[in-house]
Amino acid sequence: MAKAHIGELFAKERVLRLPFAARGLTHLGISECALRILVTSLIGLFLITLGGAIAAHLLDARQTSVTEHKRASILQADLLQSLLQPMLTDELKKSGMARRLGEGDLNRYLSDYAATEGRIFALANGDGVIDAILPEINSLKGRRLSDIFPMTALYMSGNVGDDMTSVTMPGGEEVFVTFRDLDPYPASLAVIQSRDAMLSGWYTSTIRLVTLFVATVAVVALIGAAFHWQSARATEADNTLATATERLDKALDRARCGLWDWNIARGHIFWSRSMFDILGLETGGELLSYATVADRLHPDDRQMDRLVDDLLRSGRKAVDQEFRMRHADGHWVWLRVRAELAQSPGEVGPHLIGIAIDITEQKLADRLNQEAELRLRDAIENISEAFVLWDSDNRLVMCNSKYQQFHNLPASVCSSGTPYEEVAKAAKEPVVRQRLPVGNIDPGEGNTFEVQLEDSRWLQINERRTKDGGFVSVGTDISSLKQHEERLMDSERELMNTVRDLQKSRLTLEQQSQRLADLAEKYAQEKTRAEAANRSKSEFLANMSHELRTPLNAIIGFSEVMEQQMLGPIGTERYTEYASDIHRSGQYLLDVISDILDMSKIEAGRMQLEIKEIDVVGVVEESLRIISARAAEENVEIVRQLPSRLPTFGDKRALKQVVINLLANAVKFTPAGGRVTVTSEERGEHVAIIIADTGIGIPRKAIDKLGRPFEQVENQLTKTKSGSGLGLAISKSLIELHDGQIRIESTEGKGTTVTVLLPHPRAMAAHMSFRAHGAA
Repeated sequence: MAKAHIGELFAKERVLRLPFAARGLTHLGISECALRILVTSLIGLFLITLGGAIAAHLLDARQTSVTEHKRASILQADLLQSLLQPMLTDELKKSGMARRLGEGDLNRYLSDYAATEGRIFALANGDGVIDAILPEINSLKGRRLSDIFPMTALYMSGNVGDDMTSVTMPGGEEVFVTFRDLDPYPASLAVIQSRDAMLSGWYTSTIRLVTLFVATVAVVALIGAAFHWQSARATEADNTLATATERLDKALDRARCGLWDWNIARGHIFWSRSMFDILGLETGGELLSYATVADRLHPDDRQMDRLVDDLLRSGRKAVDQEFRMRHADGHWVWLRVRAELAQSPGEVGPHLIGIAIDITEQKLADRLNQEAELRLRDAIENISEAFVLWDSDNRLVMCNSKYQQFHNLPASVCSSGTPYEEVAKAAKEPVVRQRLPVGNIDPGEGNTFEVQLEDSRWLQINERRTKDGGFVSVGTDISSLKQHEERLMDSERELMNTVRDLQKSRLTLEQQSQRLADLAEKYAQEKTRAEAANRSKSEFLANMSHELRTPLNAIIGFSEVMEQQMLGPIGTERYTEYASDIHRSGQYLLDVISDILDMSKIEAGRMQLEIKEIDVVGVVEESLRIISARAAEENVEIVRQLPSRLPTFGDKRALKQVVINLLANAVKFTPAGGRVTVTSEERGEHVAIIIADTGIGIPRKAIDKLGRPFEQVENQLTKTKSGSGLGLAISKSLIELHDGQIRIESTEGKGTTVTVLLPHPRAMAAHMSFRAHGAA
């Protein structure tokens, strides 16, 4: 083995290795298939067995839970019978008559545990009517046992009491019941327990076991899936390894490269067959010594032993070296060796293992390229224009001295391979004036533009794309042409600017004059109209207040005298009714006038509020005393749900006016027999007053109109209800002056809920503190 050629060793290894590998993979595939089926079957059998065991356990636990609860209920019934029967019998003997049973009889003998787990204890008199029940259930108290339970249940239970009878309640609930007679006292005892209450603990246990089973199924399924996935990955990896090995063998056989393995300690070098082909040597079937290889190295190239010494001293592992070796025909072959130091298992000393690539043709091409590049550089350097060439990666290929002079570039950045960003950073940036389009040239292929250098010289730059994706740029000095062009453009620009400024100034002055005239005319008209409207409004309100209040006071006063018959009887009851109608109509007109005056004060900003701490509950109670009489007349029930005290900040008179308006509306639009509920509570940063009625309701599309002056909702009922439409608008404005809000929720035909939100004293105090701090 030690004297065999490395290529023959590789060939023999392939011949011997591949058939056995194929057979091993085949056997492995059969065993893996059987193992997959076995694992899947075991997982399924395990899950089925576990699920059956859990199901059997749950069914047994369910029956056990029902039996235990029934036994406990029967024991409770027997215990309570044994305690109640002697007591009631003694009372019957003493008094001679049966008294009415109550919950106290049950509480006296029942423990705290007895009424748990859904148990219900009921005592019925001789007629079968339930007089006492614990826990208290109003729907069952006072009903007959025969109405609740079928007669079969009553007969089956009787006095036997050794079991509980399953009964379906009128509501559909399934319960278990047992009865006990309290003879000779005319009463009976019933103990009821629902099936759901009996099985509540079983339900919890079932959920836990099912959850555990589902988690177990998920974990086992995940383990099985992971096993199948890992098996598939292993098969795929074996196939990939076989394919990669075959491709590597073909690459080494056909490419002009060879494998090296240099045992440094022994001085032996193993070459692949392709290495002998590169040098035109015959394969002798023996290991090559280092001396044989060193004799074929070019004398000007670095010796391989020195290279290895440097690697060992420096601690580096890899080497990338180019050198020449003599071909069998006598010419020199350029090789590029890439190798790495490695320690082979079971051997002393390191090995230098790598690959050698024939780069002779590449070296020849490089030399030809260098000669062509020298000719090209000489030609470019002697032209009169600035020339630069960039590759497809925006790296500098070449440039002449004129390009370097134009941009004041240092020589360090003018070397080939310098990135465009470094060249642009080192160059004096030109000032770009404009870009000139070029005839029929596609913008994607290049462009032409002009730049001005720092020394005021102008260059015309022509750029064109090369076939490899780079571009070439040629710059021509056009300073004299640009100077003449700039003088012409400056003269034309000055003339155009002067004309444009004159035209713009004239147009601006004309527009400003016309605008000022229009504004002055509109201002005079609007001012006159506003003053006239304000005077008319003030005069109208003053006249209406004076002209209507005076006769209305007389009408109201005299009608009240006539209605109460202060000066003697009128004689006819119809006249009394007329006087009452006159009094109500006059009072209504006076309220309308007051509302109009209040609304005008609010709109004019003359409404002054006296803000201080008030009790919302007190304001609501005072308002209810005023509205209660009207509610009694309308046969409307008022329900109070008020706390003992609820403080806030506000104007008491204004808040009282708001509550009265809202209560009056609720009573007005609630039919006879209806109900108005008044509630007050804290809601976060607000104090809320809620007024809910069971009236006619408001259509959804009409809710947004409420709160506007003189807005009313028209329907079959409100057509007969009088009102100015200002009450809700005044209430909304007064609440907004308190930094509050009114919310209306209504369902047509079911009722309306109005919520008044006022700032909580905490929020009001914080707001006042913030304002005081800001003022300071």
